[in-house]
Order: sequence, then C-alpha cells, then structure tokens
Amino acid sequence: MEDCREGVGAMRYLISAPIVLSVVILGLYAWVDRYSEIDAIKPLAVNAFDKTVIDKGASLVAIGDCEVCHTKPGGESLAGGREIRTPFGTILSTNITPDVGTGIGAWSLPAFTRALREGVDRFGRYLYPAFPYDHFTKVKDDDIAAIYAYLMTLPPVSAPKPKNELPFPYNVRVLLAGWNFLFLRQGAYSPDPARDDQWNRGAYLVEGIGHCGACHTPRNIFGAERRSSARFAGETLEGWHAPALNMASPAPAPWTADAMVNFLLDGWDGDHGIAAGTMTAVVNGLGSLSEDDAYAIATYILSFQDQTNVDARTKAAKSFAEKVAFGPSSPAPSQLGAASERGEATFARVCANCHRAGTNTAALALSSVVSGPDPRNLIHIIDQGIEPPQNALDHSMPAFGGTLSASDLADLVTFVRSRFSEKPAWSNVSVLITEARAAEQ
Repeated sequence: MEDCREGVGAMRYLISAPIVLSVVILGLYAWVDRYSEIDAIKPLAVNAFDKTVIDKGASLVAIGDCEVCHTKPGGESLAGGREIRTPFGTILSTNITPDVGTGIGAWSLPAFTRALREGVDRFGRYLYPAFPYDHFTKVKDDDIAAIYAYLMTLPPVSAPKPKNELPFPYNVRVLLAGWNFLFLRQGAYSPDPARDDQWNRGAYLVEGIGHCGACHTPRNIFGAERRSSARFAGETLEGWHAPALNMASPAPAPWTADAMVNFLLDGWDGDHGIAAGTMTAVVNGLGSLSEDDAYAIATYILSFQDQTNVDARTKAAKSFAEKVAFGPSSPAPSQLGAASERGEATFARVCANCHRAGTNTAALALSSVVSGPDPRNLIHIIDQGIEPPQNALDHSMPAFGGTLSASDLADLVTFVRSRFSEKPAWSNVSVLITEARAAEQ
C-alpha cells in the first residue's frame, strides 16, 4: 500500500543538495534500526469477520477513495497498477485485494496497521508518502480493523505491481525515513476539547480517512503538506487545481453547511455548480456518508472559511450572476476586447444552448471554476466535458476538445473569465491549453 488518490505526489519541487544531504543522513541513521518483516498469515475466510464490521469498512474505504488510486483504468477494482505521476517520476499503485502472492492476502492486521500508521509495509520497506499515511495515522484502531476486514473479504485478484519509474535518488526508499522523521506525526486523532463533538467528528474524517488536505493543501519542498495558514489553501496536481477551502476560497457565494452537504453527497449545488475531474470520484465515494457525518465535515471545513455576512455576500453574488447572464443584454464588443469578442461568438455557438439565461444549469458566475486563480479546470472541462457524479446524472456536459482549436479554446476561456467573473484576467491561458492537451494525449 504505497499510493494515494489521484495526483497526490510526495514531492513537488526539486530538492537542493543540502536538503538531500540532510535526508540522506537521517535515512542512513534509520537504516541501522530499520523495520523488520512481519510474518505472513494464511488466507482468512470471509466468516472470520463480523458483517457489521465489514459493512463499516466498506463505507470507510469509499470515504477514503481507495478505489481512485488503487484501480488502473480498465483494471480490476483495487488491484493497483494506476500511474501516479510526480515531477520526480511515476509511482504505480499497489494491489490491495487479498491475493496472497501479489496483494495483501498474507498481511496480518498488525502489518496492515503499521502501513497506515507508520508508512512501512509488511516486509519492512518504507512506503512513499504518495500513499497518505500521514493522514491515515490518525484513523482509530477500530476503524483500521474495519477497513482491513472489508479488504480481506474481497475477491482476490492476481496482479503483480509494476515497478515504479523513479530516478536516483528518489528510488532509494530508506531516504523516506528522513521524511517520516521530519513530517510524520504518528497516532490516532485526539479530539480538541475546545470544540464540540460535531466539529471533532468532522476533523477526524477530514484529517484522517478523508485526507482532504492531500489535494487541497499546498506542499513544501519536501512534498509534505504546509500547515498553519496554508492549510487548505489550494494546490495544483496532475493538471487540475484543487481549490482553496480556507479563507482564500474562490467561491463567489459563500459556502454554507447545507450547500456543502449537497455538494459532498450529490456532487452538485445550485449556488456552486458540479463536481468535475477527480472530485467526481471523491463525491461518488462520499455518497456512503451519513447526513450527520456530512454535516460534521461541513462544520469543520467551514471553520476555516469566512462566515461573516454570508446572506449579504450570497445576495451580491447572485445579483452579479443575474446581471451577466448570457442573453440579449450582452456587453458590446468594444467592452470585451478582441479575444473576448471572438470568445463570445464561440460561446454563443457551442455553450449558450445550456448556459444562457433562464436555463437550469448553475450560473457560471457562481462557479469556482470561473472565479478561481487558475484556468486549468475550465480548460479541462471544456475539452473533456463532465461525466457527472452518480447522484447528479442530469448535469452532464459534452466534450468540445475535438471541435475547438487551441486558439478558439483560449478565446472562449478568456471570454468566460471576463464575462462571468469580477476577478482579473488569467494571463497564461494559451500555455496551459498546450500543456493540458499534451497531457491528454
């Protein structure tokens, strides 16, 4: 178990020589006292586990989005092999079905727990923190046991793990001992006595099995999440931008608990739009959340956001959305600029049928995709379309990548930003379109 949800690389930036030297020293120190192998066990029968525990584990696995990273496109569920690309090479996810030879069928509960808590596999090898054990270490013992029970009762799939494609020195696992020394804080979540039960439940789910910060928190030069004021400040990974969930949230209309619960459970909210990209798989997994847990998550996340004057700010955002809704009152071309003028013509041709005033789609002016600091998500959505979450199937969108040239797409993105947002224009649209289309090949 050494990989994580899509796009969460352990290391994001080039590491300078002094930093590498420091990690090497820490790694060599750890090598002297390295972990030993934990004995293999015989395959366990399904009836070795209580059904209630298995069902609980199934829910936790869904909330943790294990399927996203541990299943390759077209592959068997949880049998691994999915590529997770980082600036330092490609990591291949592992098989976490109970196959004895290629999966975790020979893993005992203590071995499984060590992987989640300490980032070390059954054989005593350090796991890459692409597998978010820095979050899973916070999961309670009984929840880890439930996850284990569920995984061990799945059909075993024989699927050897392909080798990681990591150059030296990133392929030297012992160096990860230094990373753990610096950034891993082992132990289950400890409730904050200054907060109520709902907030603490949300914190447990978000910081533990949900590992939301793995995508939504920026990373330092070691690839570890930056904490304090940077927590949930947004991050770009694998070509998508995970928006800020803190005070820097780009949502034009402030999030409320009800809106966030709608989004978590259905992948859709009328004042914010629809989940897209990897967030689609996330909300599909979160569909197993109880309503109480969904509100707990919302309570915790909202404690990082500006919750002042919510009604007034929401009213202002909706007023702006009505003002700029696409229709007969479109601004004159002279107000838009040449690129936006061309983009407006493209919008009228390929977008207005669904996104004009009076339709039941979420207003573009209320979308974080349009108001965010980065155009990547809008580029991907126009190019690839939207395959909606399971609970919002009537909110799909076709792909236009095959019908729009790069220049047409750039003009369209420029128009959408200028028309439906009060934020400054994006300056790097053409470059990001080239990068996005190259990555899609």
